[in-house]
Amino acid sequence: MQSEGVASRSADSRNGNGTPPIDAVSLAIIEQLQQDGRRPYATIGKAVGLSEAAVRQRVQKLQDQGVMQIVAVTDPLTVGFRRQAMVGIRVEGDLDPVADALAAMDEVDYVVMTAGSFDLMAEVVCEDDDHLLDVINKQIRALPGVRATESFVYLKLKKQTYQWGTR
Repeated sequence: MQSEGVASRSADSRNGNGTPPIDAVSLAIIEQLQQDGRRPYATIGKAVGLSEAAVRQRVQKLQDQGVMQIVAVTDPLTVGFRRQAMVGIRVEGDLDPVADALAAMDEVDYVVMTAGSFDLMAEVVCEDDDHLLDVINKQIRALPGVRATESFVYLKLKKQTYQWGTR
């Protein structure tokens, strides 16, 4: 038995990256976990019309496919990382090696290839301003192919949500 609305949604149109489409029940499971990542599988099963074991299998499959992770999300500024910034990066040549190098940095938690005035955007989380300067000056700007950077320092986090994945 599926909850109302679950059966009518389809993820086929959401899949533009070549991965198998996610069905409406899996999307409903993701929504349940976005509301509470510690929600018991039995509770999720009741909401989506599956057994606890079936939910457990689907969650594992979604994690194995890289569709989702279950993690604790914090505001870095409140847990000792006093400086957070988005760094816009202009690259000469192939973006992939620079994006891969950024993704490998401990301080970088988000890397995207973009269209517009920047080729890449990287979110950086640092302990303080000196640490941020070191990351930008000695790590990011030192990468082969990096032509220019522009930093957007976060002063205060007003909203952070990860519920966009199922809208």
